[in-house]
Amino acid sequence: MLPTCVAMVLFIAIPIVSIFVQSLFIEHQKPTIEIEICDPFGCKKEIGVDIEAYSALNKEKPLGRFNGFKTYIDRNHLAFKELYEGWSDSKTFSEFSSTFFNLPFYKALIFTLTYTLFVTPIVICLGFIIALSINALSQKIKGPIIFATILPMIVTPLMGSLVLFWMIDAEGIIGSTIQDLFNDPYLSLKASTRLTWITLITYGIWHHSPFAFIVFYAALQTVPQDPIEAAIIDGADRWQRIRYVVIPHLYPVAVFIALISMMDNIRVFEPILGFSAAASAQSFSWLIYNDLRNIEVMNFGSAASTSILTIIMVGILLIPVLIKTWREFGESR
Repeated sequence: MLPTCVAMVLFIAIPIVSIFVQSLFIEHQKPTIEIEICDPFGCKKEIGVDIEAYSALNKEKPLGRFNGFKTYIDRNHLAFKELYEGWSDSKTFSEFSSTFFNLPFYKALIFTLTYTLFVTPIVICLGFIIALSINALSQKIKGPIIFATILPMIVTPLMGSLVLFWMIDAEGIIGSTIQDLFNDPYLSLKASTRLTWITLITYGIWHHSPFAFIVFYAALQTVPQDPIEAAIIDGADRWQRIRYVVIPHLYPVAVFIALISMMDNIRVFEPILGFSAAASAQSFSWLIYNDLRNIEVMNFGSAASTSILTIIMVGILLIPVLIKTWREFGESR
């Protein structure tokens, strides 16, 4: 276990501690200096940034200035003050919900949870159905069909989302076909937030299903044949054999796929970037990217705070599954 523990400390524990420490600091305030600018018409004084003093300050305190947990509760994160004021000032729940959905962190929270809770179970079910279907085919055609099935996983997420983005455009094959079917030249899958979310979820299902299929297909090769043959002798049909023999055998595999898929879906990012959907859908990963994409002013503290909150949310979502798995492991011992 020593190599595993060392690797976990080096590549998991230390980076998480480093990110947490960074989340307690924010960027230095830029010191200003009065600059006199002269031209043929006279001189005038302007306020500018003292670059030398700012560089010296960054060298002296590279982490920035200490801010404690204030970053976690500012408007871009948990926004306790804004939520309290919105609750106090709102006369109806719809007014408060409007305030809630306009806060960046909670806007990203709603989309991330919606994406995860829709994509994860559908991916598990679809992957299982595809694995069962292909496992029942003859050996001659299995190879090409398996290759075609895993193609979405071979394509990188950003390229796959860009291709689908072009396909659903008004001039793309999917977008133009939909317009012809409904006889509406202005119909677009990018027209509303709801349609954008549906498109992103559809892409997520398409991209992640091959992973579930591969794991289920490999696990199907380990199903013992004796119980299946006994079930056939007892007159069990195909559905009954799947329900009472195959599914119980693949339950640990399904839990594994659920854990991996959930963690992968929570950090959804590439489809939002590829679909240029940031105006309608934002995730935690996109918030981190937004804090760091400005080369001149990178909000490391804000990005680190969002990362820690994401880790906490992943832990909360995984607690029920981990507790159940731990209990079953204890009972099996």
